[in-house]
Amino acid sequence: MPQISSYKPRELIKKFEKAGYTVERQKGSHIILYKLDDGKRLTILLHVREMPKGTLLSIIKQAGLTREEFLKLK
Repeated sequence: MPQISSYKPRELIKKFEKAGYTVERQKGSHIILYKLDDGKRLTILLHVREMPKGTLLSIIKQAGLTREEFLKLK
């Protein structure tokens, strides 16, 4: 299983935009991403320098992606 390195919140937003998500809104330090195809929403925290590994894995799971699919997003 490939290792997930640390990502900055802005890098995550770019990766999820390539997976079909768009920025729906922002409230404080939280950005809500929305995917029109299936109606899924993701919340990305902006107030952290690098996303903790457990939080990142949880967001990837909520998006319905595997680690491999996430890592293939450029």
